[in-house]
Amino acid sequence: MQLGFVSAILPDQSLDEVLQTAADIGYDCVEVMCWPPGKAERRYAGVTHIDISRLDRAEIDRIKELQERHGVFISSLGYYPNVLGADAGAAQVAIDHLYDLLQAAADLGIHTVTTFVGRDKDRTVEAQWGDFLAVWRPIVARANELGVRIGIENCPMRFTADEWPGGNNLAVSPEIWERMWRDIPSANWGLNYDPSHLVLMHMDYTRPFRDYPDRMIHVHAKDLRIDRDRLDRHGIFSHPGQWHTPKLPGLGDVDWGKFFSHLTDAGYRGPVCVEVEDRAYEGDLELRKRSLRQSHDYLRQFVV
Repeated sequence: MQLGFVSAILPDQSLDEVLQTAADIGYDCVEVMCWPPGKAERRYAGVTHIDISRLDRAEIDRIKELQERHGVFISSLGYYPNVLGADAGAAQVAIDHLYDLLQAAADLGIHTVTTFVGRDKDRTVEAQWGDFLAVWRPIVARANELGVRIGIENCPMRFTADEWPGGNNLAVSPEIWERMWRDIPSANWGLNYDPSHLVLMHMDYTRPFRDYPDRMIHVHAKDLRIDRDRLDRHGIFSHPGQWHTPKLPGLGDVDWGKFFSHLTDAGYRGPVCVEVEDRAYEGDLELRKRSLRQSHDYLRQFVV
């Protein structure tokens, strides 16, 4: 396995600076954010460390040279929009960019894209399943043509009023994953697996390694703390922002020894990338770098 981090936590740094930060700390890889240039309202969104609209031969060579010079490779190209949202215009923009990202991953020789499936939060899963198939069948077919793997993060995306009640991501549970893979069969798409989201849903976060070892495309390392006193006050059916807190690895409820025990048993040998969403470390650049150093030092005991 290789230890990395998600570049969204360093939005003000260039790709060169991000890879230098990774090298200085001792990371092996980085999941690089590739949003279209411009701002996004959602936290951690809208970060552009590779602008794929500028990806000509010279830029491809530059990105490859940066990886070689710093000794840090790019584990995947990350982009997390809502391609199934109710706003058809915004959804189409996201779909078009996702297709471009698949091509960019092939051109760069990275061959992995990490993203969300998307969802219309106001409709049931059944009501929008046809729309899901219409959008994702051709996307997966194009990925197959290019030899690019797609890792879908399992985040429920129900953390703000704008995402409530259904969330902006269908791919939150094993029942839905299995249906996705059954209806769009391809070995080239699976999970960008994040254990913290199963902690949120009070599920066994190690079981997916046993049940779907061949679907682990990419892995996130993020922790989460269930605040029991607040949960006891608000209840499980209340907005999850009232009773949970995203944390750095080792500061929440994930047992990372147990996590890596099952991950290695599953035969996973790919990237494990820290995703920093711990607000206690977001005050300034030095705090954000500290969060990456602390996460690296803690997880390196499991990833050697």
